Amino acid sequence: MAKDPIIVHSLKDLRLQVWQWRGQGEVIGYVPTMGALHAGHISLIKIARENATKTIASIYVNPTQFAPGEDLDNYPRTTQEDVEKLALAGCDMVYIPKESLYYDDHSTSISVGAVGEGLETDHRPTFFDGVALVVTKLLNRVAPDLAVFGEKDYQQLCVIKRLVRDLDLPIKIIGAPIMRDEFGLALSSRNAYFDQSGLTLARQLNKILYACADKLLSGEGINNTLRSTQKLLIDEGFDSVDYLELVDKDDLTKITQSDFKKPARLLVVVRCKGIRLLDNCTVG
Repeated sequence: MAKDPIIVHSLKDLRLQVWQWRGQGEVIGYVPTMGALHAGHISLIKIARENATKTIASIYVNPTQFAPGEDLDNYPRTTQEDVEKLALAGCDMVYIPKESLYYDDHSTSISVGAVGEGLETDHRPTFFDGVALVVTKLLNRVAPDLAVFGEKDYQQLCVIKRLVRDLDLPIKIIGAPIMRDEFGLALSSRNAYFDQSGLTLARQLNKILYACADKLLSGEGINNTLRSTQKLLIDEGFDSVDYLELVDKDDLTKITQSDFKKPARLLVVVRCKGIRLLDNCTVG
């Protein structure tokens, strides 16, 4: 029978429990979430538990990650169900801040630069500034030994790794493999927005992505392969392609034919029936 996790809402209670565990010699793993949990999130909890003796999850819908016109107000909030899922996964504590993490006169910003420039920020200019700020605040509050982030948001993972390295935060960042449904669609909270026709189309994305990776490995030109794959995505019925890029797996610089070293990473973002879908895979 699942043991109910400790639920804390204040920074004081969070730190008291963490300090108690630290005094007992526990190794603390952490998984930050925005709620609306699915099997992908639960896989992160499993990885944290495999690498730590106590696992903490947080549920906080971070407003600074949403640009004007994005779905902050409509983002699914299912806290009770989320806590039940975390209990079944063996999570030891859930931090659910009742108040905003930002003070009324908050004025500090964090910009990682480098890996946080281009790709996502060509379409969501302030996104990684928001991610960097909230992740720094959460890591400072929880003070874990390790934290787990999914590879589905690959650029975000690279940004967080660079942030932790550059700021000398004593935290190990673990990237978790992408969890997919039985048809290969990367699990996402936003998948719940699809009707059946949208879901059927969305499940073509990973197939087209892997086919593109195979063509790149076969020696077909990078630019031609990326262009033909973007055309295929539109022909299949996707609304638009925000980007499809082959990049260095560590610093995310775009790869040209002359500097194609394996393994690389193929990143794609499309609009499918009005919903934004992200996916990626290793090439080589």
